Amino acid sequence: MKCFVGIDLGSTTTKAVVLDEGGEVLGRGITNSRSNYDLAAELARTEAFVSARFRILEREVERAAGKDTLSRLLFAFRLEQMLVQLASLEARILEEAGKLEPPSRRQTARDAVLAVFGRIRCEEEARFADPNPPARSDFFRDAAGSAYARLAAEIGGREASFELLVGLYDKCIVKVENEPLDLGFRDHIGKALARSGASGAVRAAVEAASDAELSAAATVGTGYGRARLPFPKEQIRSEILCHGLGAHILFPGTRTVLDIGGQDTKAIQVDAAGIVTSFQMNDRCAAGCGRYLGYIADEMNMGLHELGPLALASRRPVRISSTCTVFAGAELRERLSLGEKREDILAGLHRAVILRALSLLARSGGIEDEFTFTGGVARNPAAVRALQGLVAENYGPRRLNISADSIYTGALGAAHFARRSAA
Repeated sequence: MKCFVGIDLGSTTTKAVVLDEGGEVLGRGITNSRSNYDLAAELARTEAFVSARFRILEREVERAAGKDTLSRLLFAFRLEQMLVQLASLEARILEEAGKLEPPSRRQTARDAVLAVFGRIRCEEEARFADPNPPARSDFFRDAAGSAYARLAAEIGGREASFELLVGLYDKCIVKVENEPLDLGFRDHIGKALARSGASGAVRAAVEAASDAELSAAATVGTGYGRARLPFPKEQIRSEILCHGLGAHILFPGTRTVLDIGGQDTKAIQVDAAGIVTSFQMNDRCAAGCGRYLGYIADEMNMGLHELGPLALASRRPVRISSTCTVFAGAELRERLSLGEKREDILAGLHRAVILRALSLLARSGGIEDEFTFTGGVARNPAAVRALQGLVAENYGPRRLNISADSIYTGALGAAHFARRSAA
């Protein structure tokens, strides 16, 4: 089967989309961006092809076994991937702990690390057994880091303090992220089948999906780090063009696009064919972007995915004067010291982020109907609520489109450019 691949190498996440010959999305993949751009692109691509094979599986068995069976199999597959990455991280941390002095401290630290990872594995197994597991980050770094820090606080002692254990983690996580682990479909589908107790129909479909030939006929790259992608120049497209086309593909009536990513914000106007007619971008400062919100999450010792829901609980949003990342921590600490509630501060911060984006939109030509919001920040419910309110205040009624897969918009546009190039 011919496939067309789009890769969006962003400043914080790298996304990949695989299309079939008819232009239907077969698979999507996402990973943290990292210093090794080639590896980030390859991991996102691998994840997209894993997703594509599960899509083929779905086509094969949804009549015979139902989607619940496939969901269980995919969950089992993700668990196997997680366990491989945990084993690699554990080995790295144990190696670092083995360098500590004196020897008694070394052994205590190793014992604590083994206990932490033993607990993490037990929690992962329990999560798989839970029919309604709690939501968590899609990224290994965030999911593993959150569990490790929590358990290190419980298990650490005088000889192996929380600070020591977290320091060992910080030394090793980047190394693990930058090693080429085997995380593909064929690497773990056998164990996932055994774990999920899949039926004979599913096993036959897995065999068919494993044997299916998926050949990338063309690949196009885009994103903040596109110049570092290992592609020829003719296989690179600008973020503006890809986000404009991707938004048009998702919502054909789109005329205005707002993309808030990790490092930049883009306000884009497109015509009826998805061709960009004008645009504006923020300067090189990350103020008002995903990295700004990430910094706030770090300051509050929260997960990035927790900011939006907490901000929605606000009753008296605080007015924030600046979205400068450099001063964000100081202003946040000052507000907290004055007794203001975290949810009210966060609601004010989200409003400030969207106000900055509205300024870009105004300079690009305003907001036409339909209006599409893309990028990772479109997943944040507080940002969406602030955007809806401010758009209504400034422009009146507008149809606001947000896809559950909005973070893949740039990669989707790139994949369609790849498909067109092969026509």
